[in-house]
Amino acid sequence: MRKNWLIPRRTMLKGVGVAMALPLLDAMGWGEDPKKGEYRSPIRLAFFMIPNGVNQDEWKPKAGMTTPYPRIHMPLAPVMNDVLVINNLRHDKARGNGDGAGDHARETGTFLTGKQCRKTSGGDIQAGVSIDQQVAQTIGVYTSLPTLELGMEAGGQAGNCDSGYSCAYSSNISWRTPTSPMAKEVNPKAVFDRMFAARKTARPKRQTGPLVDPSKFASKDGDAQAPSLEQSVLDEILEDAKSLHQSVGVNDQHKLDEFLDSVRALEKRIEHAERNALEAAKQANDKKPGTYSPVIALNPPASAPSLYAERAKLMLDLIVLTFQSDTTRIVSFMFGNGGSGHSYPELGVMGGHHEISHHGKDPVKLEGIAKINVHHVELFSYLVQKMKSLSDGKGSLLDHSMMMYGSAIGDGDRHNHDDLPVLLAGNGGGTIKTGRTLNATGNMCDLFLAMSARAGCPLDSFGDSTKMLEGLS
Repeated sequence: MRKNWLIPRRTMLKGVGVAMALPLLDAMGWGEDPKKGEYRSPIRLAFFMIPNGVNQDEWKPKAGMTTPYPRIHMPLAPVMNDVLVINNLRHDKARGNGDGAGDHARETGTFLTGKQCRKTSGGDIQAGVSIDQQVAQTIGVYTSLPTLELGMEAGGQAGNCDSGYSCAYSSNISWRTPTSPMAKEVNPKAVFDRMFAARKTARPKRQTGPLVDPSKFASKDGDAQAPSLEQSVLDEILEDAKSLHQSVGVNDQHKLDEFLDSVRALEKRIEHAERNALEAAKQANDKKPGTYSPVIALNPPASAPSLYAERAKLMLDLIVLTFQSDTTRIVSFMFGNGGSGHSYPELGVMGGHHEISHHGKDPVKLEGIAKINVHHVELFSYLVQKMKSLSDGKGSLLDHSMMMYGSAIGDGDRHNHDDLPVLLAGNGGGTIKTGRTLNATGNMCDLFLAMSARAGCPLDSFGDSTKMLEGLS
């Protein structure tokens, strides 16, 4: 590995029996434009799902409130200026829409896909490509791991978990294809080992990639388009491919699509490798503007801590590490599986999460739900505060991130999929106005379109949306 890809040797990441020299922070920064002498740190995306909805009375402001923020938001008080609270979003495809019960399977299967899940407990599962995987098709080529899927509860990939819905829906929010979920990792040590293996076997690249211009998101409609990569050689055979596509059966169409996608993905990697080779000599001695915090040291224990909070903080520290080291720029995290029955006796809550979410206005159960909601936000705040404390060029690691936190269920008792609880931390490189509440009009996939464009991956449509959410800037 060439020395210009390493931070000073005194900065080492120590693991179990290994000492890994890390690359320069943001060495693969696709915000670089060598022709203009500009550099912008890359934008990181993270999606956090909480199961079973929230205690709505403690999520929203109410008359007579004695605190500056609603109770559930209070743990975010130190960083509330870096958070956007978004109200009124909905997930229409998480509703039954004729399929009957199974809202908890749909709350996860639909959360990042915006697609109706096929009701089946067999092997013919079908949801949709999730937004993290969709964005990774564009920016995943810049990192050793295109995406990282994490969670707090293991889950099955088959069998009936919710009213005739496969466990694959309840256990996953990330989907590579409509029929292929991305299984999450729940053991911190295994995540750490995977990160190390990825960086050992995949040499980091110094690349330009799509340049995100914050000024393009100042208008209300936010219709910015990022520069495209060089024209693909596949463009030369596009007409023949279309003709063939129309003349074959459905199965062959799928095979053809997957083949062309794989060719284009390989082509992108070759393009960027060539670009890296041409620019490496010129950039070897360039000094990026701004300051950078040392990469955090992390040494996960061999066995996962039994206490939920301790294990969660390890996982969240791993997210910070993976963003700092540019191992990936896209993470999904599940605080629990769909309809999670995890119990929290350490919070003084009696009963499992799912059980008490069916509160029927019982004040004891409502208090239990509020305590769980506060606990999850405390953990999210732990991550947000740590990312805010770390310098990342011209700003903080948080400044160059978008971290969406929420649920596809509003109230666990009603199983509603509108007026969803949503937080967005980080300003996406200056493209999002935080420190306020946005009473939005639209659905969750509108937000995903807006986030993906700000990450350098503009899309015409996603899930059940064809327009970006307004009012973020």
